Amino acid sequence: MPITGKAKLAGVFGWPVGHSLSPRLHGFWLERYGIDGVYVPLAVEPSNFETALRALPKLGFLGANVTVPHKEAALAVCDEVDILAERIGAVNTVFVTPEGRLQGSNTDAFGFLENLNQEAPAWRADGGPAVVIGAGGAARAVIVALADAGVPEVRLANRTFERAETLARDLGGPITVIPWPERTESLGGTNLLVNTTTQGMSGTPSLDLSLEALPGDALVTDIIYTPLKTKLLEEAQTRGNPTVDGLGMLLHQARPGFARWFGHEPEVDTELRSFVLSGLTG
Repeated sequence: MPITGKAKLAGVFGWPVGHSLSPRLHGFWLERYGIDGVYVPLAVEPSNFETALRALPKLGFLGANVTVPHKEAALAVCDEVDILAERIGAVNTVFVTPEGRLQGSNTDAFGFLENLNQEAPAWRADGGPAVVIGAGGAARAVIVALADAGVPEVRLANRTFERAETLARDLGGPITVIPWPERTESLGGTNLLVNTTTQGMSGTPSLDLSLEALPGDALVTDIIYTPLKTKLLEEAQTRGNPTVDGLGMLLHQARPGFARWFGHEPEVDTELRSFVLSGLTG
């Protein structure tokens, strides 16, 4: 719909930001629900990020999403940060209060769990241990989500053992750090396998992980969505394991921001998935 001078404003910070699917995603929802609003890409260099973020209230923005490389910086800039963002160590969603203060949140954990709930409703968090591959920012969000959902043990495997140990120490909870050479054996008796690394993304080597020890009914998910079906997911499907791709995490993590900025709880469905996916190939 045409926008007016009263349009609600939000956007996404990144550097670069041209690859972001968020403007396409939010634009779809704005059109679907007939909302007078816009969601714009905000390409800001790291050296200018704090100034740009603090300018949101002065420019009339209701808030913004934050993507790489600014998520950690946003944590320090926001006037208020919720407990979840503090635990994860990053902010991906910023809300501007009526008083002009910046509230930081992190919706990645929410997006990860909502994707599993929608695409694999039979999966139960308390059904057994989970194995998480990788120890970066995405892994922190996934582990927080799993621990809060009631997963009894998270087995964390990363090429750099010390980095995994640091993550486990920071987050606490039911985390067992697995040496990289033992990653295959760690899959025994598990209920869920999550790849949080970029291994398997288009243009990168596939994840070096044998699924030999993985139970046949364990759920396998990859937060990568380019390609939508990674080699890990292909191998899991060949074995008969249920799988969930990474696109839904992107779609669901956007819901809380859209709802608060634009006043409508958006829906994630097949039409939205198809539209966003067409942006990857179009």
